[in-house]
Amino acid sequence: MAQHDLVFRNALIADGSGAPLVHGDLAIDGDRIAAVGEVPGAGKRTIDLKGQVLSPGFIDVHTHDDFAAVLHPDMAFKSVGGVTSCVVGNCGFGAAPFAEAARMSQAFHPNATLPGWEGYRGYLGHLEANPPGVNIAALIGHGTVRAAVMGKKQTPPDTAEMRQMKAIIQEGLEAGCVGLSTGLIYEPGRHAQTDELVELTALLKGSDALYATHMRNESQGLLDSVNEAIEIGTRAGVPVQISHHKASGRPAWGLVKDSLLLIEAAQKKGLDVHADQYPYTAGSTVLSAVLGDGRLNDGLGRLTAEDVVIASSAGQTQWEGKTLAALAREMSLEPLDCGRRILEAQPGTTVVLHMMDEADVQTVLRHPSTMIGSDGIPTLEGRPHPRLYGTFARVLGHYCRDLKLFPIEEAVYRMTGFAAAKFRLEGRGLLRAGHFADLVVFDPKTVIDVGTYEDPNRMPAGIAHVFVNGIEVAAGGRHTGARPGKVLRRRN
Repeated sequence: MAQHDLVFRNALIADGSGAPLVHGDLAIDGDRIAAVGEVPGAGKRTIDLKGQVLSPGFIDVHTHDDFAAVLHPDMAFKSVGGVTSCVVGNCGFGAAPFAEAARMSQAFHPNATLPGWEGYRGYLGHLEANPPGVNIAALIGHGTVRAAVMGKKQTPPDTAEMRQMKAIIQEGLEAGCVGLSTGLIYEPGRHAQTDELVELTALLKGSDALYATHMRNESQGLLDSVNEAIEIGTRAGVPVQISHHKASGRPAWGLVKDSLLLIEAAQKKGLDVHADQYPYTAGSTVLSAVLGDGRLNDGLGRLTAEDVVIASSAGQTQWEGKTLAALAREMSLEPLDCGRRILEAQPGTTVVLHMMDEADVQTVLRHPSTMIGSDGIPTLEGRPHPRLYGTFARVLGHYCRDLKLFPIEEAVYRMTGFAAAKFRLEGRGLLRAGHFADLVVFDPKTVIDVGTYEDPNRMPAGIAHVFVNGIEVAAGGRHTGARPGKVLRRRN
């Protein structure tokens, strides 16, 4: 009997389907799972898990790691926390066309130099030639496409502009992108009307690609925004993914109960619509979006200057970790004027926004429509939101173990099998013979997020081993240096 490359013994197996945990073994040959359950014989390497949980690698369905995968290819900030696959290109920010993508990338990676590529085929080809430490699936970013074709125009596209946008999206689909994303609070996506979005999204019909959206208003306009997302999916005939489902700002707290009912109603009518969520009461974005949509002036979300904390501002580290209110006092300015001065000094400044209700977070997290996505901004030099590192460990430790919102097998399902099915990531998300060996080993008694808003750049605790395509990328909380990630293309 031939030896397997690796055998895990005495595992508590969470197979990613939501099925109850079972004790057993698992074997790997090459980049695939060879057997699950009883595995006779020895392995070339054997790891006794002593009852720790063995699960599929976590799939982060909402990331902004398009350029981090190029600039920080080990992707340790994700993989050490158990993430083995990332969906990039969310909120309308995509990796192509390159000139516009490179300009937008400066918000997340100030002063970084990207190597350049042609279209999504070039971007995905670059990742194949220079593999990162995790698998990458890409969404086409509507905002990047619109900016490349229409610049700062706020009008609907004319016939020629629509044709150009469709050509870029079609190239992305043919390259294997898994969907189209929008960011409808950001420039230039906020100028796109529903009909424009329906016409562009309709290109995806019948392809298994989906429409993912950072909706137009996540505050008191939440229900109208969910209805618009459902309308776009219904009219275009395309599955819908609602990004970071939440109710922002105190006047909107509680609305998620109604937005979840809207999702349920659309599902009953046959629409494939779900959502993702990060498990924190603070969000994070670019400061320019906060000032641009009027949130500090009774606009979207009704934030106060005390709610806004500078996360990263290249060249201005003395501002990082301080609230906009504190900086306004230091500068003897009104908060809006202070924000404008910060943007003059560093246009790509990012912020953490304390804006959500814990009860709402739990309501959304419990709902069967919700999977997990970190939405982390990978500005590693500053103080990024701790969700960048700790999202999945926080779900497992805080919400699953400590608050008992759901059992381990359901938590794992929301991070693995559910996500793989929604984004059509074949051979991922389940522990099955023949599937790719993306695996995580964690201690259910100790797994937890460690980073704080004051000290966010910390790896989570309790995650013992992480494998990507059969190669160990993290052990004992440290990255191994391996970069076995693959590009996950949608089947054409």
